[in-house]
Amino acid sequence: MNQGRFWSLALTATISTLAVPVIARAQVSIEELQRSGAGVTISGEVVSVVGNDFVLDDGTGQIIVDAGPNWWHQIDVSQGEEVTVTGELGRGGELDAYSITRSDGSTIEIRSPGGPPPWVGGPHRNSRGPNP
Repeated sequence: MNQGRFWSLALTATISTLAVPVIARAQVSIEELQRSGAGVTISGEVVSVVGNDFVLDDGTGQIIVDAGPNWWHQIDVSQGEEVTVTGELGRGGELDAYSITRSDGSTIEIRSPGGPPPWVGGPHRNSRGPNP
């Protein structure tokens, strides 16, 4: 799937060593998330993957999940996989992920919910993060 089509889907409907605090978030549907914009947790099926972004479908709608840039870390989610994502609605309407929990209970930690993401400043800053 090309990125243009990938992003149009959103308009219509790490494993990392970072320590990310556990934050209780209300489980909501994608339909409700798009109205509320608050930090939340959603569960659904991965319907397509492009790099570290993927489309999540929970039966009420679809949303693009942004798991940060590939140069920071690479996530490995697959089409058809059931996941639970904790994050917040980004400015572009995507879900900016804090963490992704797989059906087996393992968690990919993306970033802390407070403040800017750790990759701000780009790949050539002094501290590159988990994938130097």
